[in-house]
Amino acid sequence: MKYWYNVDRAQVEDDTNRSRNENVLGPYDTREEAEQALAHARDNTEKWDAEDKAWNDEGLED
Repeated sequence: MKYWYNVDRAQVEDDTNRSRNENVLGPYDTREEAEQALAHARDNTEKWDAEDKAWNDEGLED
């Protein structure tokens, strides 16, 4: 079974009750992973922002 996090409803959904909209994150292998979806998304965004900044700063050194 797979799990998704519905950002509109702020709840985890599984294969039996998954919303058919674009406001779900996943799939995740466990309910626990899906419960942490927003934290994972925030962490990834911060990581990618830092990588973008480093890449942009590198271009300024030339």
